Amino acid sequence: MDSPHGAAVKAEDFGLKGPRGWAFRGVGIDAAPGSLIAVEGPSGSGRTCLLLALTGRMKPTRGHAEVGGHRLPKHMTAVRRITALGPVSGVNELDQALTVAEQLREGALLQRHYGAPVRAMLRPRAERRAAAEARIAAALEAAGLDLATLPKGGRTSVRDLERLESVRLSVAIALLGSPGLLALDDLDLKLSDTERAEAWDLLRSVAARGITVLAVCSEAPADAVVLRTSPTEPAAPAAPAAAESAADTGSGTGNDSENDGENESEKGSQNDSKNDSKNDSENDDTKGADDALAEAGRA
Repeated sequence: MDSPHGAAVKAEDFGLKGPRGWAFRGVGIDAAPGSLIAVEGPSGSGRTCLLLALTGRMKPTRGHAEVGGHRLPKHMTAVRRITALGPVSGVNELDQALTVAEQLREGALLQRHYGAPVRAMLRPRAERRAAAEARIAAALEAAGLDLATLPKGGRTSVRDLERLESVRLSVAIALLGSPGLLALDDLDLKLSDTERAEAWDLLRSVAARGITVLAVCSEAPADAVVLRTSPTEPAAPAAPAAAESAADTGSGTGNDSENDGENESEKGSQNDSKNDSKNDSENDDTKGADDALAEAGRA
């Protein structure tokens, strides 16, 4: 692999709105090259859309961002050239029908055709093959994947890999292009606590090489720069002291009891209305993320 140069990531009031609502909004970050960035939040909160927007795969609709000196959304093509994706469901997944060796060769071939300079295509075939093998070996080492430990070595089917092995393979393929930023979706999905720690150690080692790492997760490590796609809800205001006093004494006439019943009914209706409004808003945000992701898949 070539010596990578990490991409700085900056964003201000960054957001993306789909046909039925916001996928994400109000995102801000200022991360130096070689940073470990974690996009934290529950599933459906726009994490994947944010990852795709920051790598130039989805067009934002609010604010701006800058990746490796290239401004978004104006220079999306330039951002795509310096970033690499791990597997993203519906967008960029490992081919389950291939063996590990075939998947690596395919990744090297695509990188050579689309990422290498034209003069590299003019080299003799044997030289090109040797260069590809050296690049694959370096990427596997960086990803911590030893083919000899797999059940059938390089002939092991991708579908037979354990989840952490799939992550390592995806990282190796992404590193073949010497990106400035490596982005992974759902890093901690279906991983045990031990495997999750190993996955983060892997990404720290990649970041230590100078490559900026952006990973979607449900829980970020303490040493990561954290982007959250689900803001904390404000606490409900405390009840007035007079109301608490009346509730404690339980005093009042029959009319008071009837009024209390009516008031409770009105409060219940108001709360139901608020909850419905909140649920509609959350559903709109989730639908917005789904719509935006579908658009990226079609692209």
